[in-house]
Amino acid sequence: MVAARAADDKQGTDIVVLDVGDIIGITEIFVLVSANNTRLVRTICDEVELALKVEDDLAPRSIEGLKDSSWVLLDYGVLVVHVFLQETRDFYELERLWTDAPQVEWEPERRSTV
Repeated sequence: MVAARAADDKQGTDIVVLDVGDIIGITEIFVLVSANNTRLVRTICDEVELALKVEDDLAPRSIEGLKDSSWVLLDYGVLVVHVFLQETRDFYELERLWTDAPQVEWEPERRSTV
């Protein structure tokens, strides 16, 4: 949930967490996030990396797609974070591909309004 909340903190949208462990066996969780522009894609990726390092002492095994930033994949082994431009996410429809994977419920952090 750390990755989902970090993406939410940086204005990621349509955040979905899928439990894919029983389906593919090479990872446990997919976090899917959309952004409106490539700059926001990079910002979300940076925030996810920082949050996972600070809270869980995790660093990505690999990062793919940063140069283009229309679809960035952060691979943490048991967790894979996909950060998309909205139109790229709409095109590939990963949720449809992984329709058998249960969706994991998560809640954004409550921000103080004071």
